[in-house]
Amino acid sequence: MAWDTQRTKQLLLDAAVQEFAEYGPEGARVDRIAKLAGVNKERIYQYFGNKEQLFGHVIDQELAKVMAAASPLPEHCADLGEFAGLLFDWHLANPTFLRLLRWEGLLVEPQPTSRDAERAVYYEQRIAAVAQAQRAGTITTELPAQHLLYAVFALSAWWFTAPKVIAMVMTGLADDSPASRRAGLVAMARKLGS
Repeated sequence: MAWDTQRTKQLLLDAAVQEFAEYGPEGARVDRIAKLAGVNKERIYQYFGNKEQLFGHVIDQELAKVMAAASPLPEHCADLGEFAGLLFDWHLANPTFLRLLRWEGLLVEPQPTSRDAERAVYYEQRIAAVAQAQRAGTITTELPAQHLLYAVFALSAWWFTAPKVIAMVMTGLADDSPASRRAGLVAMARKLGS
């Protein structure tokens, strides 16, 4: 039977997502990743290089997922509320993503990844779309497009970044369900753009 290299790589990446989300790049252990994947740890070095390079591959894989699933086309960026809602839905369904980004942000020297150029283009396209909506008069020009877009990212992520703070702030609400939080976020993002 032939060895399924792609399947083995994916098993390792999936195991690495969990390991890096929990322990970060410094605390993650190659042995645990290999054991969770059911693969010899030498395959990690063969396919990905070292642990830091594996972390880069994990970030790349997870960014590709979010860019594909929670990224409205640039022509739809005129509705900042919808954009925020899509991001909220993504984070709710994929709780490890923001943990990985926080770990990436804590690195003293973040390593470049193969998707950095793609990430930059993704952001440039959304900034340009928000700027176009500003020129069309559907979004306020009071703030630069970059600030508005970043605010939507921040508002969407914060619900999942500081759950204890959120729980304390939301005390006393009649409805603090994810649906209520999402509706509030969408309304805030739309207000931000008006």
